[in-house]
Amino acid sequence: MMADADESQNRDQVNQGKDQERFDREEYQLRKRLPRKLPRRPNDVYVNKKTNFKAQLVRCERLFEKGYNELFIHGLGAASPRAINLALQLNVNHRDTLSLAVNTSTQRVVDDLIPHDETRPARAQVRGVSAIHIRLAKTLLV
Repeated sequence: MMADADESQNRDQVNQGKDQERFDREEYQLRKRLPRKLPRRPNDVYVNKKTNFKAQLVRCERLFEKGYNELFIHGLGAASPRAINLALQLNVNHRDTLSLAVNTSTQRVVDDLIPHDETRPARAQVRGVSAIHIRLAKTLLV
């Protein structure tokens, strides 16, 4: 039992050490940059956590009404579950007549580390963020 507690404490110290290697919150302020701009087609929908879900759903429905036979829904990081929910809700609304193809990837994003003390240099760090890309296509009913 005691060995398990020591092992857990050692793991926590190692994880804290990794976080401190990246940056020290007392010395630097973290500013996240926006991800790079991806190609933008009229039938691409980029989902984020701030936009109203219902508004995103209405936008997708309007694209189908305009005559697009396929939509591409993209979500980055914490917006991935929302992108999945949007695709599934569209499939339910269209009575399972849409085919879904899902791809995942990792996008590299850059964060700026702004020093609190002006004598320290500004730094940047690169990290990976998960992304999801969902293709929704109308299927032909036979």
